[in-house]
Parts: sequence; C-alpha cells; structure tokens
Amino acid sequence: MRLTRSFYNHPTRQLAQALLGCRLVRRWQGQRLSGLIVETEAYIGETDLACHARAGRTARTAVMYGQPGRAYVYFTYGMHWMLNVVSEAEHFPAAVLIRALEPQEGLDVMQQHRPVPRPIELCRGPAKLTQALRIDRALNGVDLCSRHSELWIESGVPVPARGVGRGPRVGLGNTPEPWKSKPWRYWVKDNPFVSK
Repeated sequence: MRLTRSFYNHPTRQLAQALLGCRLVRRWQGQRLSGLIVETEAYIGETDLACHARAGRTARTAVMYGQPGRAYVYFTYGMHWMLNVVSEAEHFPAAVLIRALEPQEGLDVMQQHRPVPRPIELCRGPAKLTQALRIDRALNGVDLCSRHSELWIESGVPVPARGVGRGPRVGLGNTPEPWKSKPWRYWVKDNPFVSK
C-alpha cells in the first residue's frame, strides 16, 4: 500500500527514521523495480546550511516548499541524480534524501541500468539507486501519494529504534559547523546494503 500524505507530514528527522524499512517502488516499462530503504538523511529548512533551502526559494528548491510526499530530484556534481522526499508542512522547505536500498524486485532490469558484478552494489548509495531505478529530472515534483505516479513508497518492515544507526551526513564539503556534524543520517544497523 502506498504511503499517504499524512505519513510525510511529520518532522523531517522523524520521517527519515520512519522511512527505514519502507519499500521504494519505480514502475519502469510496466515492471516493478523496488528496494527496501536502508539509509536516509534529513535536511531541514533555510537555517540548515547543508540544505539547498539555505538559498531560499529558487527554481531548483521550489518543490521543497510544496506538499509533503512529493519527490525532489536534483542533479549534482554534473553527473548524478539524487532522490529526496519532501517532508513537513507545505511552505516549509525540508526533505529526506534516500541514500541506499536493499534491492527487492526487478534486479535483472536494475543490472541492465547499472551493470555491476555484485547485486550488493546496485543501490548502495544515492546516485547508484537513482541509476538502477532510472530516476531523473522527469520525476522531480512527482506526487508519491498518487496512484497514477510511476514512483512511490509502500509500507514495509518497521525498524525498531534500537536497530537504527545515527551519524553525520555524508559529502557536505565546506558546510560550516554545527551543520556539518549534525547526526541526521540514519541507517539500518548491520545491513550490508548501507552505503560505504
């Protein structure tokens, strides 16, 4: 069952943890490609200097100011797409980055999109999972709650609090403290599909 709007309308750090164990699904040419979410990061508002919204509302960040439960897909390093889920109330810019999946369905198709020697490498990182599931700019702003969407999230296996790891977000470059070290990255402990 697809997650509803109310699921996403929660504080971002809470949502980032609640998404662990849920199933991300991409319908590609009539086939389901899916994986369990095993790693996330929270980005919260204009005061979070690691968040794109630090620059305010722009053409790029407009989706973040919209309804919770929409996909915010952006291009980075001139080569990678990243998938985020918009959180909290409309007009407050916040989102959860989906960092890693444990592949579940459509592995043969994923390996065509992302040829790797071992399935464990298919979705072990935010740029890797978007490549495997063919997620790009065309899905920016898509409503994950709509039954017509080609991308959505389903309920899965809840991860108990004791099974959730926490630490600093990854790849923040010159982001100043305290934002660089905020422990707003979450992952399923001991899961081999978490990014390295």
